Amino acid sequence: MAGTISRFPGASLLLWLLVAITAPSGVQAAGELPPPAKRKVDFAKDIRPLLTKHCLACHGAKKQESGLRFDTRTKTLAGGDRGVSFEIGNSSESLLVRYIAGLDPDITMPPEGDQLSKTEVGLFRAWIDQGAKWPAGVRIGGPTKQHWAFSKLVRPEPPALPKALAVHARSPIDAFILKRLTANRLSPSPAADRYMLARRLSLDLLGLPPSPQEVDRFVADKSPRAYERLVDRLLKSRHFGERWGRHWLDKARYADSDGYEKDRPRPNAWRWRDWVIEAINRDMPFDQFTIEQIAGDLLPAANPGQQLATAFHRQTLTNTEGGTDKEQWRIEAVFDRVETTGTVWLGLTMVCARCHSHKYDPIAQREYYQVFSFFNNGDETNTKVSTSTASRSKFATDLVTYKARVAKIEAALATARKASRPALTKWIAQQSAQLTSSRKDPIRELALTGTSASGSGKTKLTIQKDNAFLVSGANPDKATYTIVALLPASRLTGLRLQVQTDKSLPSNGPGRASNGNFVVSGLQIELSADKSFSKPHQVKLVRPEASFTQKGFPASAALDGKSTTGWAVVPQTGKAHSATFFLSSPQDFKQPHHIRITIAQSYGGKHTLGRFRLVPLTGSRPGLLLPKPVIAALDALSKNSKDAKSREVLAAHFATVDKATAPLAKQLAELKKTMPKPPLMDVRIIRQRIKDPRTTFILHRGDFLQPQKDTPIAAGGIGPLPPVKNRAAKPKVPADRLDLARWLVSDENPLSPRVAVNHIWSHLFGRGLVATPNDFGVRGEKPTHPRLLDWLATEYRRLKWSRKALIRSIVLSSSYRQTSRATQTLAKADPQNRWLGRQNRVRLEAEIVRDNSLAASGLLSRKIGGPSVFPPMPADVAAVSYANNFKWKTSTGEDRYRRGMYTFFKRTAPHPNLTAFDCPDSNTTCVERRASNTPLQALTTLNNEVYVEASRALARRVLDEQHSNDPGRLSRAFQLCVTRPAAAREIEGFADLLVAARTWYQAHGDDAKKLVGSYTAKSSSAEELAAWVATCRIMLNMDEFITRE
Repeated sequence: MAGTISRFPGASLLLWLLVAITAPSGVQAAGELPPPAKRKVDFAKDIRPLLTKHCLACHGAKKQESGLRFDTRTKTLAGGDRGVSFEIGNSSESLLVRYIAGLDPDITMPPEGDQLSKTEVGLFRAWIDQGAKWPAGVRIGGPTKQHWAFSKLVRPEPPALPKALAVHARSPIDAFILKRLTANRLSPSPAADRYMLARRLSLDLLGLPPSPQEVDRFVADKSPRAYERLVDRLLKSRHFGERWGRHWLDKARYADSDGYEKDRPRPNAWRWRDWVIEAINRDMPFDQFTIEQIAGDLLPAANPGQQLATAFHRQTLTNTEGGTDKEQWRIEAVFDRVETTGTVWLGLTMVCARCHSHKYDPIAQREYYQVFSFFNNGDETNTKVSTSTASRSKFATDLVTYKARVAKIEAALATARKASRPALTKWIAQQSAQLTSSRKDPIRELALTGTSASGSGKTKLTIQKDNAFLVSGANPDKATYTIVALLPASRLTGLRLQVQTDKSLPSNGPGRASNGNFVVSGLQIELSADKSFSKPHQVKLVRPEASFTQKGFPASAALDGKSTTGWAVVPQTGKAHSATFFLSSPQDFKQPHHIRITIAQSYGGKHTLGRFRLVPLTGSRPGLLLPKPVIAALDALSKNSKDAKSREVLAAHFATVDKATAPLAKQLAELKKTMPKPPLMDVRIIRQRIKDPRTTFILHRGDFLQPQKDTPIAAGGIGPLPPVKNRAAKPKVPADRLDLARWLVSDENPLSPRVAVNHIWSHLFGRGLVATPNDFGVRGEKPTHPRLLDWLATEYRRLKWSRKALIRSIVLSSSYRQTSRATQTLAKADPQNRWLGRQNRVRLEAEIVRDNSLAASGLLSRKIGGPSVFPPMPADVAAVSYANNFKWKTSTGEDRYRRGMYTFFKRTAPHPNLTAFDCPDSNTTCVERRASNTPLQALTTLNNEVYVEASRALARRVLDEQHSNDPGRLSRAFQLCVTRPAAAREIEGFADLLVAARTWYQAHGDDAKKLVGSYTAKSSSAEELAAWVATCRIMLNMDEFITRE
């Protein structure tokens, strides 16, 4: 037999699974069989993966060596050419088990690849011994349409209940749960007390504890609708969007940085976070919420908010490291978008189909790339959006006010202009005459004589043959040049500054800076009849014209009186340039006059002139003091006196110079400078690629360098779900992300609503009806209450996808209101609370733990939205984690105490307060946070700076309030922390602690001062305050404080 087997070296594990029959007693093998697993074996989780990995290649639907097939139960039990597969219930006598255990000296199965471990062999043995159970209708490697998650969504009728149970049911939700409880011979728990309910509701809906005043009002309200009114008030709170927005940010893998090695900050990433909060607060229907985030840019006339929504899929990591392949990381981002969409909306592990068809769920590799195709033509780009809803509203209000003020002045100006029409006609005639006259007197150069020049410091100016000045000697950081010369009798109308190149200068000049640049920050002309300039006359220069100006450094800046601006010419260094300055009023000389020209270069950085020439000018420039459009209008009107457009140009300019209208025109011009600007910022979004769309191919094993170009892939859905409808309905127009988004929330899609309501349920009960929210596939957990799940899914649709309405219906149920305290019966019969005979105790999320401490102490800022903040961080952590791209600068004022969801989140170095309490890293989507229980958490809440400061503020709060004795203050502090009144024994315990703390700090004054820091309390010493701080630290460290009951 061994020889026969050895002729088939390629045979798989499955061959021997199916060939094996009861082993003869003479089988000899070294070693002992691994024992069967002691636990109950699950086919989907334990056995199916082994068969898929080791067997189906040779014994599946496409290929059956030795007539053996192992993809269905019927075929498996039928066996192959040599008989039945194995004897159910007797694994120890099976050759199969010996072969897969590697105990036969000649045969090892599988012959190639990874061998089964002892644990895996034990699982296989246990499966056979336990009856080789195989769920009906399940076919490995084939479609699994029978799987519950893919079945058509039909609204079930709530079960009828006997009268004894019906009294416990406030809603259909309760009916489904009570039916399951009674089927398992269990009873529901009583309702929680009002203190617990108020705290539970506030934490679940707002993520904040209720104030003692709010709780007292609720407890005192005996109305039957008291609880309902509390629910409605909390749903209307703007903090609701923060709480439920934080859940969504986990799914979106939101962060403030790029990730990977560089992990640079993402400018304005927070703006999308605020969009989420705003959308949830206004209860945007979940179908619209989905469509805008997947394909907001593709909606007809998409507004900025809908474009911003697509930033959901810009939360992918971005690799900015030098030398990376852009296409590789673009593909990685598309992979992430496919898999995130699959997890968040479909509850499927799409990643498994990236390299090959899914081993367990009916998702072919081709179908993975059909979904990939939807995102393959989504380009990463930016758009401008308002900084916030509040800023947008303020802008709209300010704009209305501005326009009203403008309209008022314009009306007054129009009246004044009407009255000055005769003066306008006269002015036009005068300007036309002057324009004609000036054109007969062109600009000409005047010669200077007796020239001398000097520079500040040790700078030397040497006159060249062409009367230019070459500068040499030391080049100071800043410099001033002075040139004195004699002007001939003439009319002086301007001055031209010519800057020239020279080989002696850096980069050939014309400046002396290292790049050949200069900055002329000031130019002054003085005239004098005598050489001593005893009575100098300074002339005003206006309207400079330059052959070239550097951006931000125009020639006009040389006249603005500022030392930090001026005329410069980068990048046109190494070339000659000129700037011409005109006198506001021409100067006439019957006798020669002395001129002194001062050139200031105070910009710094050695930006001084290296070679230049000064040329006085005479003659007129046509329309020197008139803007070019006015000159053009005068010329046009001289040709056509009926040119209304030109006349309006002249009238508008005349209004700025006429005494009757100039004040109003100036007032209007100044007002227009204050026109409100839209509060816009750049944000990262996804936008559909229109030009040169990409073709999608299957990537061999997910390798972007190995596309299978012989098989282009069109956009489409996945096997077990209805097909995606292409709204274009044209063969040549492919489906796009908008089609995908609408498909996700279509009435035909049974999966998305099931997944969505399971998420909501898990946030309200601490556990979903499906315990694996990231896997609704065949390896995931089955729903504990399948009919309730489907009822909720259909109810979500009936409520028009209103998140608030669905949450309201759940929290109003008796099931939600149950106490979380487990009776011995429930704890024994249902330790995991699968049947929901009580509420669950849930450790608060990382951000909420911190928020609760700040809220109890009175420090918490309740400001909503805005840029991310930087709360205190341990100095050594900040120094190491924030040493490259930017520094962690602790926020001050209100921002120091903002809610945890606004903390700047760097992917490679999250705030340690967050990681201590299991905050996800945002590298991948997270649909369920796992809560750990470690000593580090207690150390954090006891010693971290944030919690120590909260303890100081809480201590000061209770000391400053009107409480006459310790028990009163302790009761107040306790209720601020956990909402409910303290029991007598609890007050006694804290009183003992307070006394001990007082004794210690009265004897250790220095320690007291260190503990209280800068905090003080009315009429209390540092030692007394320190004793209360120590006591409050313990209160803030109670398990009940960080737990939602």
